[in-house]
Amino acid sequence: MKKSYYQPYLDILSEELKPAMGCTEPIALAYGAAKARELLGCTPEKVEIGASGSIIKNVKSVYVPNTGHLKGIPAAVAAGIIAGKADKQLEVLSEVSAEQIAATKEYLEKTPMELSHINNGLTFDIVITVWAGKESASVRIANYHTNIVHMEHNGEVIMDTPVEGENEQNLTDRSLLNMKDIWEFVHTVDIEDVKPILDPQIKCNMAIAEEGLKNDYGSTIGKVLLSFDDNCTRTKARAYAAAGSDARMNGCELPVIINSGSGNQGITASVPVIIYARDLDVSEEQMYRALTLSNLTTIHQKTGIGRLSAYCGAVSAAAGAGAGIAYLCGASEKEVGNTVVNAIAIISGMVCDGAKASCAAKIAEAIDTAILGYQMAKKGLVFSGGDGLVSANVEGTIKSIGRLAKQGMEQTNEEIIDIMIHE
Repeated sequence: MKKSYYQPYLDILSEELKPAMGCTEPIALAYGAAKARELLGCTPEKVEIGASGSIIKNVKSVYVPNTGHLKGIPAAVAAGIIAGKADKQLEVLSEVSAEQIAATKEYLEKTPMELSHINNGLTFDIVITVWAGKESASVRIANYHTNIVHMEHNGEVIMDTPVEGENEQNLTDRSLLNMKDIWEFVHTVDIEDVKPILDPQIKCNMAIAEEGLKNDYGSTIGKVLLSFDDNCTRTKARAYAAAGSDARMNGCELPVIINSGSGNQGITASVPVIIYARDLDVSEEQMYRALTLSNLTTIHQKTGIGRLSAYCGAVSAAAGAGAGIAYLCGASEKEVGNTVVNAIAIISGMVCDGAKASCAAKIAEAIDTAILGYQMAKKGLVFSGGDGLVSANVEGTIKSIGRLAKQGMEQTNEEIIDIMIHE
């Protein structure tokens, strides 16, 4: 008999492992802008953009795909208006012609765009309002990247979904996740149920990792790592994941399968596990089960943290990858839990200062820490409850980190945003 969590866990994986082209925050802006233009019925003559601080932080320094290497919020919005296809959601900029790239640049130069920092009590909040003559339209996205909660045209409300704090309406209840049930699910799930969800992740995320190693993107962290040691599986796991971020943060137009709203988290949760599975020459079934464990462990940690935070998401995803790697190496349920605790205990202080080239290096270090966490667990070593943020067990530790990242680092996030805005 399938347990009560079986279908919800599949639904959670389906909801979180989605394709996206480019960093997801600028893509969410492009999606909202494309929807606003669609409502308006023509190209806007004036644009107002309201964005929460974490949106501003994560868009400031990252390239927007298919724009000819443009950066920033106005570029993302302009691209969505000129070339975006709203029905493709996080792949809104996946089909852009050379003529549209040129038109986007021209539109940016000629069109008044006003950006304001809004604070409606939400970490993730975007409001885009557009005008053409007397016509107007407005779109609001809140709490996660494709969650349109308000639309209006010429002052007439077309859609209005009440936003109840930072609760993620219309998604499966994430409170069902816990490491015990995740472990059981990983061992009992019918592979045919997860294969259609995980196959795109394997294909897309490995493709962008390989692209990052072929060409010079950003600071080429992946290539730097491999140049010193290209035979060690641990180094390869770090390098391939870093290379995927190198490419994604610096203009590569290949899609990524995200995790918890982030392409970098999707890459970190999957690529190291795939590298280990291939080097260990395990069965395809074992690889799918390890990826299931990694992805669900990542999502479980992010549930308490939220989509955006001052807490670096690579830490959560790397701890998930550590769990998956431990599984591939024959670890017990206790050792997997201890791997997650150790990884969190070691590197939980890494902050998120926006999406940019250095994310690749943070990913590499987070993965290295997660592997160290497993090596400790394999030796029977785990940080004890009361050691800093570590609680009595893995669930308590995950809860503590969620509290730190969500409530404790709220002011840290504001300071980071203020520094970035006024640098």
